[in-house]
Amino acid sequence: MTSPGRPSLNIAVLYPDLLNLYGDRGNARAVEERCAARGIDTTVLGVGIGDDWSSRQADIVLVGGGQDREQRRVQADLQRRGEDLREYVDNDGVVLAVCGGFQLFGHHYRGWDGEIMEGIGIFDAVAAHPGPKIARCVGNVVALWEGETVVGFENHGGRTYLNDGQQALADVVSGFGNNGGDGLEGAKVKNAYGTYLHGAVLPKNPRLADRLISLALDRRFGAEAAELPPLDDSVALRAHAEALHAALSARESALGRRFA
Repeated sequence: MTSPGRPSLNIAVLYPDLLNLYGDRGNARAVEERCAARGIDTTVLGVGIGDDWSSRQADIVLVGGGQDREQRRVQADLQRRGEDLREYVDNDGVVLAVCGGFQLFGHHYRGWDGEIMEGIGIFDAVAAHPGPKIARCVGNVVALWEGETVVGFENHGGRTYLNDGQQALADVVSGFGNNGGDGLEGAKVKNAYGTYLHGAVLPKNPRLADRLISLALDRRFGAEAAELPPLDDSVALRAHAEALHAALSARESALGRRFA
């Protein structure tokens, strides 16, 4: 809902009924609640296959993760929206794409059966599943983003590889990240962020949530509106600390078993 004289943001959630693994829909809820606490109105719109929608209606676009079959179901519709979304990102539109959404926002994803799913090329990256006999990348993740930790849970068979010049979102401290090999997590292009972190990621990482909000406010209302007053983040930071502890404890246990 919006009120006269108050800033407002429109949040679009792409394919919320299909791409919502591990609570990704909670990212929209986190943005709503952090905006409400600051007197910023929000409107959340779910965008399904075939819906009449344009990114011109959005200040923040969120897309979650799904298994290969869900990604196949949304692929053609996402392709239809590709030019619109690329223009949105070129014009500093704010995006958070998680897991399967992250894969389809790259150039393409090769599924576990070898089928190629074409992406929309926002991130200069490709993703591939190494096959059903190869273990998935599963567990808690800690990564360094702008000198601070971000935490989340990953569960993906696909591996993402960034092409030369594509900026990663963060550097892995514990966990697999994009592919379990190069130490990188996610990707960033302008105000578009891609990540494998579920959880949902924004409730446990309030600074990242605020970054998306601030970017959206700056784009729509200017720099002064983007200056966010601090909130009481004690609950969010406690969840962050617990996830951080779980990830680092698992890492120490794995290292102990390796060298025992």
